[in-house]
Amino acid sequence: MTSDRTAPGSTAPTATYRLQLQPAFPFEAAGAAVPYLAALGVSHLHLSPVLEACPGSTHGYDVVDHSAVRAELGGEEGLRALARTAHAHGLGLIVDIVPNHMAVPAPERLNRPLWEVLKDGPASPYARWFDIDWGRHCGKVLLPVLGGPLGEELAALRVADGALRYHDHEFPLRAGTEGLPLPELLDRQWYRLGWWRLARTELNYRRFFTISELIAVRVEDPEVFAATHGKLLELVRDGVIDGLRVDHPDGLADPEGYLRRLDREVRAAAGGGRWTVVEKILGRGERLPAHWPVAGTTGYDALHHIDGLFVDPAGLAELTAQYRGFAAPPEDLGGDWPATVRRAARHVVTHELAAEVERLVRTAVRICAAEPRLRDHAPWALRTAIRELLVRLPVYRPYVSPDTPPTRTDAEMLILAAGDARAAFAVREEAWVVFTVRDAALGRLGDGPHHRDFCARFAQTAAALRAKSVEDTAFYRFAPLLSAAEVGGDPGQPAVSPDRFHAFAARLQADWPSTGTVLSTHDTKRSADVRARLAALTECPDRWGHLLETVEVREALEVREVREVREVRERVQVTVEVRETAAPGSAAAPDAHLAWTAWQTAAGLGSPDGERLVPAVLKGVREAGLRTTWTEQDPAYEDEAAAFLKAGPCDPDHPAWAALGGALDAPARANALGAALLQLTMPGVPDLYMGTEHSYAALVDPDNRRPPEPRPELLAHLDAGREPDGTSAEKLLLTAAALRLRRRNPQWFGPSGAYTPLAVEGPAAAHCVAFLRTDGRGEGDSAEAGGGGGDGADGGAVTAVTRLSRRLAEAGGWRGTALALPPGRWRDLLTGRTVEGAGPLSDLFDRFPVALLIRS
Repeated sequence: MTSDRTAPGSTAPTATYRLQLQPAFPFEAAGAAVPYLAALGVSHLHLSPVLEACPGSTHGYDVVDHSAVRAELGGEEGLRALARTAHAHGLGLIVDIVPNHMAVPAPERLNRPLWEVLKDGPASPYARWFDIDWGRHCGKVLLPVLGGPLGEELAALRVADGALRYHDHEFPLRAGTEGLPLPELLDRQWYRLGWWRLARTELNYRRFFTISELIAVRVEDPEVFAATHGKLLELVRDGVIDGLRVDHPDGLADPEGYLRRLDREVRAAAGGGRWTVVEKILGRGERLPAHWPVAGTTGYDALHHIDGLFVDPAGLAELTAQYRGFAAPPEDLGGDWPATVRRAARHVVTHELAAEVERLVRTAVRICAAEPRLRDHAPWALRTAIRELLVRLPVYRPYVSPDTPPTRTDAEMLILAAGDARAAFAVREEAWVVFTVRDAALGRLGDGPHHRDFCARFAQTAAALRAKSVEDTAFYRFAPLLSAAEVGGDPGQPAVSPDRFHAFAARLQADWPSTGTVLSTHDTKRSADVRARLAALTECPDRWGHLLETVEVREALEVREVREVREVRERVQVTVEVRETAAPGSAAAPDAHLAWTAWQTAAGLGSPDGERLVPAVLKGVREAGLRTTWTEQDPAYEDEAAAFLKAGPCDPDHPAWAALGGALDAPARANALGAALLQLTMPGVPDLYMGTEHSYAALVDPDNRRPPEPRPELLAHLDAGREPDGTSAEKLLLTAAALRLRRRNPQWFGPSGAYTPLAVEGPAAAHCVAFLRTDGRGEGDSAEAGGGGGDGADGGAVTAVTRLSRRLAEAGGWRGTALALPPGRWRDLLTGRTVEGAGPLSDLFDRFPVALLIRS
């Protein structure tokens, strides 16, 4: 690998700690946490976006001003003060940057570049900032902000202080139009105010996914790049920022071009590279482009491989059978994963992304009109071909440009998709349009402006489609095991064998040794500890079946997307008894899918916390879009769902809680500690989400955006020798030990280190995953490296974790199974015990289900 991977001039972090900044947790609060985080053992703080955002934003991705640090967080001086405090304690700052989009705020005046475009139209110097199709709507920008059709909202529009106002919105007026009657005034502006429902089909600016309140930015333009990155580069130059996380590169017209420009500008500002990772979601078998000048991804691929180790395939099969019997979903609405993804993609590409598809169609028509041999491709055929290709892509997007030949991977992917897409056409000769669209997407038809536009926008639309159809729809429809429905995951095949995990880890060490790894983030739908409890269900599906027997469910309601009543239970044999009448004092679930997901969410959370369960589950049913959606809400259904939740999962006395009992507690402890240790010691740079050094049970946002509450006194007690008094304290003990070990011995865990799987021998060998981390010079040479701070004269660290612990106990325990340790005496940093040779796992794991050993 090239030196670009580790950013010459900057050392990769040993570990980062993500802080979700917001007005309730500003720079000052982050600074107060620095001494604790330094003691914990991280090397860098990882900050959510710091530039000026919409007032009150709890995430910061809705940037309104790239030239200023957010005032609500403490402004630029607050950020610089935080950097000084962090640096004084030996910590650096990694900052999340948002190149893809800006907010369309209310009032719109907050976004000055957008304001100027709305005022002056395509003649504005800021018009080049945004992807606007000025050929639509008579040269106006559609702003879908009205609560109803324009005719019904005219009375709410008024002119005041030189601007047009509508509730919280404020729009500029074109020069000389202020005194005109309202209808004429509206007609004379460079924008068209419209009903919010028009966005699906009529929008003429590129946006982030399907969120019209986030307008995409053309950072591929050098002037736009310079304007949007000037403040960040200044902070890099001044040593305030030590590394970058790039949000959503798949939304960009040219991700590689952007990353190369960013790398050049950072090197010029700082006199060398800085550690940079990208939020790239990799599909199954997909690889990060090897030539990107980054250290790697943010780490969702690691999350999937770690989580999968704790899923029992046999138990998952039982859960899936229970799910199909209990919820009886149609195959393409949750019954089968690939079918569910395909149906969701068809719906999204036809409805939510209709405006984006129509933009592609218009561009394709122009391309074909300029070429006689393509001129007879009708718009309807181009539209069909575009949709059919998009829904068949198995990853977020291809990376292609008319300037260079497509990679073999991208070419083969689109060739296969085109071959399948022909089936959408009844007439063989008409199906050839598929190959025209394929070649346009691969940049093979030419390098003119329309060719470039189509090539970039096809890839951008593909990314939006994948995110909305998979992560935001299918994940909520296919529900046998909710923990598998996670960013970067594969709910259809979530289990990962030890051999597959070792192969993945070895590949990371060889190709991307400084990539990020994560378990919980601001975007995960469930925190790692919630997923650890859910994974434990695959070890005791019978107990889950007992829980379901206590749940009351009414007859299935209408599925909104299908628009017809379907007696789904007649299609699939029910294998779990479902009560059709509610017990006295309780509320029946309005449908079985809701009952399943609600109770599994509660089981993962581990407590009947109504304030958190109700909004999380309601968000899930809206995302699923089966009976209510964000844009077509069914208030009666949602009221019934809330009543069921309050009388069921939110009731600590409900019999389902007794049916489940403590069945998940022990395996969840083993899963949580095992996953934490694997992430902290496997190849890559671990990123800890705020609070996850303790037990951390969080559901989908906004639940996972709660301000952190650092507890330095607990760490001090453990450092003083106090025994951990529960899983949360055990996790803190483990986390601090691993982080400090990484910080003292970067040669074992960094780019020059080595990853070696260790053999486990005995009847229960499949229940242990173990590996050795050394400095990469081989066993015989490592003695010369020393312990790197007293961690053993010969150097090296061994990680060993228990997997599928409940199944292990049911089979009789370890039964003489032993871990073959490398030569020497090894000391467990968690217990102080020493061992050498073939260590019996019954001894090694007698206190904790994990071990972290160093040569002693």
